[in-house]
Amino acid sequence: MSDPDRSRPPPPIHVVAGVIADVRGRILLARRTEGRDLAGLWEFPGGKVDPGETPEQALVRELREELGIEARVGEAVIEVPQRYPHKRLRLDVRRIASWTGSVKGLDGQALAWVPPHKLASYAMPDADRPVVAALRQPALYWVTPDLIMPDLVRSDLVRPEPGAGDSRHDARIERVWRDALRAALDAGARRVQLRAPTLAASAPARWRALVEAAVADIRAADGEALINDDVALAEALGIGVHLPARRLRALAARPLSPAQPVIASCHDLDELRLAQALGCDAAVLGPVLPTASHPGQPGIGWETFAALREDVALPMYAIGGLQRDDVAIARRHGAQGIAAIRGLWPG
Repeated sequence: MSDPDRSRPPPPIHVVAGVIADVRGRILLARRTEGRDLAGLWEFPGGKVDPGETPEQALVRELREELGIEARVGEAVIEVPQRYPHKRLRLDVRRIASWTGSVKGLDGQALAWVPPHKLASYAMPDADRPVVAALRQPALYWVTPDLIMPDLVRSDLVRPEPGAGDSRHDARIERVWRDALRAALDAGARRVQLRAPTLAASAPARWRALVEAAVADIRAADGEALINDDVALAEALGIGVHLPARRLRALAARPLSPAQPVIASCHDLDELRLAQALGCDAAVLGPVLPTASHPGQPGIGWETFAALREDVALPMYAIGGLQRDDVAIARRHGAQGIAAIRGLWPG
C-alpha cells in the first residue's frame, strides 16, 4: 500500500522580503551570491521564515543579518505562490516603513538602489516579477460595460424620447457610457479596457469614434487604455490590446510593441503558459467567484487561483464576482489586483 503522505507535494517554503525605499524613492535590490540557488539574479532582500517566527519577526531578523539595519515592517504588498523545478515558495512581501542604520551587503552581496520605473529591467527570480508589477501597475483593471447592459447604463437615462429616431437614442446611450467612463476616471481608474461588443459588431465606425474619444479622456487622466480584441485599432491609436482566450490561442507572437501593453484572458494553466510565452504583460484569470456573466458556474475559487499562478511568472488579475474591497484577498493569493465590470463601474 502506498503512503498517501509521499504523494502529496511538499509544503511551500515561506519566504519574506522587504520593499525598502530611500528618500529619493529608489528601491533596494540585492544580488544573489555565487553558490546559491538562482545566483546572479536580483531580488527584494529577505529570507526564510524560521519555525516559531512570525513573518514580521523573520523579516526584521533577515534585514539585520543581511543589511545591518533595524527595520520597522509596514503594510503587505503581495504574496506570490511560485513553483520552481525543485521547490515551491510562498513569497510574502511587505513594505519597510522605516529603518535605522547604514545599508551594507553583509553577506558580500551586491546592492542597487533602483528607480521604480527601471525595476523591470533587472533579471529576477520568477517570484519577484509579480512584486514589481504590484509596485508599478494599477491594482484595479476597469472593464467598460456593453452599451446595452441595463443595470450598468441606466435605462431611465437612455429611454427613447417620443418621436426620437434611433440615431438620437444611440447617441444618448453613448453619451451616458462616456459620462460613466469619466466618472470612473474621476474615481481613480487608471487601467481601462474599452469593450462594448454589441456596438463594435453592429456599428464599427461609431465604435471607433467612441473609442477615440474615450482614449482622449483616459490620456487626459494620465491613464492607460486597452482595446478589446482589436489589434489593428490598438496599433492605429497607440494603445494596448486585451486578448480574449480564443485570440490568444490563435497568435504565434506578441501582437504589439513593448511600449503598448498586452493583457490576455485566461481560464486554465495552458492559456496562462501561452500568455507568458507570447510575452503578455499580464493575464486575467477567472471567474474566481460566481458572476452574472457566467450563470450557473461556481467559479474556480481562490485556492485554485493561487495554484494556477504558481506555475507562471506573469502579473495576474483575478476576475469574476469581485469588488474593489477584494484587492487585499486577491493579493494574498498572488494577484496583481482585480478586474471587473459590475464590481467597479459607476452605477
